[in-house]
Amino acid sequence: MKLDFFDSFEDPYLKTDSGKGIFLAGVTLGMLALGQSEGSIDSAPIFKQLNFGRMKKRDILRHIARVPELSKAYHLKYSGMIDSLCAKTGELLLLGSEREMGVDGNFVFSVAFLNARYYFWAIFKSDKENKESDHIIEEESE
Repeated sequence: MKLDFFDSFEDPYLKTDSGKGIFLAGVTLGMLALGQSEGSIDSAPIFKQLNFGRMKKRDILRHIARVPELSKAYHLKYSGMIDSLCAKTGELLLLGSEREMGVDGNFVFSVAFLNARYYFWAIFKSDKENKESDHIIEEESE
């Protein structure tokens, strides 16, 4: 699991453990929604349960607590990776000292949820792929 993409963000909220946890919660729940829906993400049951823009930290915690159960129930393709991302999300949320998400947290969650597939694969990009892409870049630059 690679979380180094957080370094490219300048937002001070994403520099905190709570901010990172909320972001990863968005990715986790976004991947769950993609697994639940057959077509559009807005037809997923989890999407209908999320109150975008007005969520509180307790709402996030409640949904994250259900991820292992739902990933098994829906036979998600990458359930093991989603569960490990969920575990990291919980760890960061427990480490964070902020009690509420506010506007910043709701925005971060929404961005992560809507771009879940992109960030999921950025997080789980294998070392082998990185080495191959670095090798290709080195060859092109020569």
